[in-house]
Amino acid sequence: MTGPLVLYAGRGDAWPRYRDLLGEALAAHGVAARVTDRATHAQDVDYIVYAPNGPITDFRPFTRAKAVLSLWAGVEKVVDNPTLTQPLCRLVDPGLTQAMAEWVCAHVLRHHLDTDRFVTGQDGVWRDDFVPPLAGERRVGILGMGVLGQAAARALAGLGFRISGWSRTAKTRPGFDIAHGTDGLRRILEHSEILVLLLPATPETHHLLNARTLAQTRRGAVIVNPGRGTLIDDAALLAALDGGHVAHATLDVFAREPLPVDHPFWAHPRVTVTPHIAAATRPETAAQAIAENIARAQTGQPLLNRVDRDRGY
Repeated sequence: MTGPLVLYAGRGDAWPRYRDLLGEALAAHGVAARVTDRATHAQDVDYIVYAPNGPITDFRPFTRAKAVLSLWAGVEKVVDNPTLTQPLCRLVDPGLTQAMAEWVCAHVLRHHLDTDRFVTGQDGVWRDDFVPPLAGERRVGILGMGVLGQAAARALAGLGFRISGWSRTAKTRPGFDIAHGTDGLRRILEHSEILVLLLPATPETHHLLNARTLAQTRRGAVIVNPGRGTLIDDAALLAALDGGHVAHATLDVFAREPLPVDHPFWAHPRVTVTPHIAAATRPETAAQAIAENIARAQTGQPLLNRVDRDRGY
């Protein structure tokens, strides 16, 4: 078979699934590619399907590669690799996006309805004195209005929640008012009863929620973070929880993963830990997204979701 050589460089145990899925997806896009997880000659590889937990750390031997196509939505583990000179594309695919929207809706609804009150309090006492507000009475702020933030915003707005968005720089998205900059962040923090974090990990977003900005949040707010663990200063969040300023934090991502067994988050009564499961990569949909980008490159079209190295995403 002739055609581009596509090297799978992700987790080894996922290769059996990607082997067939990538080949089928590429064929469906009209690309007669050779897909392998082993390249005898790195200089022959045309595209690298990459994950940070795969085998490649040095991209210099891949002199012919037209693109490095990430299997992860986040690229912070590779974007600063000095050996990476090829175009880098982050993963945007419908399966990952839908999964994130579902996870965010589930936990926003959980806090909105105060479901934990009943799930964890089944002690034989009939408590019927709690009536939650309707969604239209609840303010939800979303920090980060990229693909994932927009999907979560649309899903929550469909349930009736009052949505406010924030982006580091000025941004317009149909159907949403999006604040930006320092003043915009302060307004979102002050007004949001539930705050959802869906920003990328960059030097500018590192510890965006710190002692100063957490103090700006509405007292009794809930923080939901399926974005990146480095967005939050852990010590500052624990202090805000212990002091009662933040009511609860539901966290799916952490600065160090797996979260160490002795980390205070595990045992804290107002913290929910989930193990980075909000939006896992699904080979079936990821393969389609990768194949589409390779097909575009093969026909001279611009790559989708190409990473801006200066911005870090």
